[in-house]
Amino acid sequence: MLPVLERASGALVIGLVLADIFLTVLYTRIGTGLIADRVAHLTWAIFRRAADAFGQKRGAVLSFCGPIILIIYVLLWALGLTLGAGLIIHPALGTAVRASSGETPSDFMTALYAGGSSMAIVGASDFKPVTDAYRVLYLVNSLVGMSVTSLVLTYVMQVYSALRQRNALGLKLHLLAGETTDAAELLARLGSQEHFNSGYTHLADIAGSMAEMKEAHHFYPLLFYFRFREPFYSVSAQAFIALDTVSLIRSGIADHQAAWLKEAAAVDAIWRVAMLLVVTLERTFLPGDLPAPADVNSAESEAWRTRFAAAIRRLSAAGVETMPDEAGAETYLALRAQWEPHIARLAPTMAYHFNEFEPSGEKRR
Repeated sequence: MLPVLERASGALVIGLVLADIFLTVLYTRIGTGLIADRVAHLTWAIFRRAADAFGQKRGAVLSFCGPIILIIYVLLWALGLTLGAGLIIHPALGTAVRASSGETPSDFMTALYAGGSSMAIVGASDFKPVTDAYRVLYLVNSLVGMSVTSLVLTYVMQVYSALRQRNALGLKLHLLAGETTDAAELLARLGSQEHFNSGYTHLADIAGSMAEMKEAHHFYPLLFYFRFREPFYSVSAQAFIALDTVSLIRSGIADHQAAWLKEAAAVDAIWRVAMLLVVTLERTFLPGDLPAPADVNSAESEAWRTRFAAAIRRLSAAGVETMPDEAGAETYLALRAQWEPHIARLAPTMAYHFNEFEPSGEKRR
């Protein structure tokens, strides 16, 4: 009875590992992993706790988390397949599976070695199957090992390709905003002297890049754990400046000057995809219900009005005709109340402070 149970346990372990690989590497839907997603979350929690002890080096410590999670994925799947194969082979040591020379050991470590060898692309010849059933098992194990190795290598390359796209978008927004976090600076540069026609090309490009970035996180949720010391590479910072830019377009620019821009497809797409991105990440990585639109208190209202006034001054200096302060400010407050609660909740999850995204000189106390 015990050998049957051991073989059944081995088959179950291999089945769970293959299911996890399928859901993570091939099915590629955010929030569907069996084991890998939970291991990634636990690893990030450990890194968060450990990094607090490093003070100013905290960001550098956290930047290692994403690559290490990838390594853990590979080790987890390799060890899982080895364990499963070892459990199946263990009862057969000395009978259906024998050493190539000498007496066949029957301990479990030997079974793990034989199981790992059967999964390897180039296996050791220390043990060989002597029955048809175990010859088939060895053949299947070698095919599984070869397939999993190819899939995992491809997955790693795709993750880094998607990460490069995300970082390219962050750098693009950072440079368009004059190496600041100020959406007003970005908008002033795109519409200097009231010429938004050429700037619209950049907005359309940003919309397309953000859509690609959102889908990259949907296909490869592991990207969420790749943290860089520069805040502008973060999802939260990119969503912040994108949504703040759209809010300023819709609230700060005079209607008769650029009414077409406020309802343009690219501007609407930036708003929708940025909101969809942060909400998707919230639902996947944060517990509890999504926050409702902010009930703005007096302190926040004053801070946002100050932010809007500074943005209007920058746009006016660039020759952009702006909305009357009070009417524009109310629109800006209403728009910002829709997106700020999501980013304020998401940013700390990746160990960023919301103040890091605010334009210089407008930090919250």
